[in-house]
Amino acid sequence: MQFDAIVPTVADRVAQEVARRYLEPILEPVFHADSYGYRPGKSATDAVRMARERCWRRDWVLDLDIKGFFDSIDWELILKAVRHHTDCPWVRLYIERWLKAPVQMEDGSVVPRTAGTPQGGVISPLLANLFLHYAFDAWMMRTFAHIPFERYADDIICHCKSAEEARALWGAIADRFAVCRLVLHPQKTKMVYCKDVNRRGDFPNVHFDFLGFQFRPRKIMWMKSDRRIFAHSFQPAASPKALTRISREIRSWALHHRSDKSLNELVRMYNPCIRGWITYYSHFYRTQLRPTLKRIDAYVIRWARRKFKRMRHRTKGARDWFDRLRRANPTLFAHWTLCHGNGRTSGAV
Repeated sequence: MQFDAIVPTVADRVAQEVARRYLEPILEPVFHADSYGYRPGKSATDAVRMARERCWRRDWVLDLDIKGFFDSIDWELILKAVRHHTDCPWVRLYIERWLKAPVQMEDGSVVPRTAGTPQGGVISPLLANLFLHYAFDAWMMRTFAHIPFERYADDIICHCKSAEEARALWGAIADRFAVCRLVLHPQKTKMVYCKDVNRRGDFPNVHFDFLGFQFRPRKIMWMKSDRRIFAHSFQPAASPKALTRISREIRSWALHHRSDKSLNELVRMYNPCIRGWITYYSHFYRTQLRPTLKRIDAYVIRWARRKFKRMRHRTKGARDWFDRLRRANPTLFAHWTLCHGNGRTSGAV
């Protein structure tokens, strides 16, 4: 087997998958209930939903950012954890080899590594979870059992009742991570006030990002005795960074240059990606997606002007064509129901 590159060979990936399948049933019962990343039966959506509920109950969040986590994992500590859970010689041997494999650069030179897990390794997420289980999860249960948290790989948020509690926790976690050879990013780690209609006071941080969602005060509406009631609630929605990434991907499609494709071919090409975005981000405040996904429509109109000669110099004609198409086929593109449908969408969904 080759261990001279940070990206494993096919043979290594197969062997790592065998080791992962051996270890996962052993480690799963040990892991914390609020560890959500790369675990069977758990998802990022579960973590976001739990974070939303706890933000409603507690005033403060400590948003943790571990500096270069996957490159900082201490080998001896992770191997100690592996040895604690298995005495299988080949699992121990191969995990140590995978961890310590040097990096092969583009010019062919080989650079030794001193810490971290191999990028692209099938077993790397499981090892990262095992490391943080002991570095953070189990330590929190022993030391701060009254403070709930959600962790998805190295993305961690903790829920505190007061600024003082959050500040004390920050210091304690920094000390704990130093023991485990980890460092909190001094600028990206922050305390956040979960401001809503019932919480008073002005604080510098009233939003944070978690798993592609931004949590912040948002206006919501509900009906009470035939009256519309508006208020602010601390809610997640697709983050500005996530929407920017989606916009860049839409632009990279260059859909308007695909005049060699039919409309149905475009639908087959892009609907799976559009559905994926909607499926993930529609769980919370789905209307946040609309302006970004509507940009696809502008590209479809530009495509039509290139595709059909009669529309090349008729901007209004292309728009009229698009409106007729959408009304006649309201589900053709996956985002049309969300962006143009008549159904109401609650911000609290």
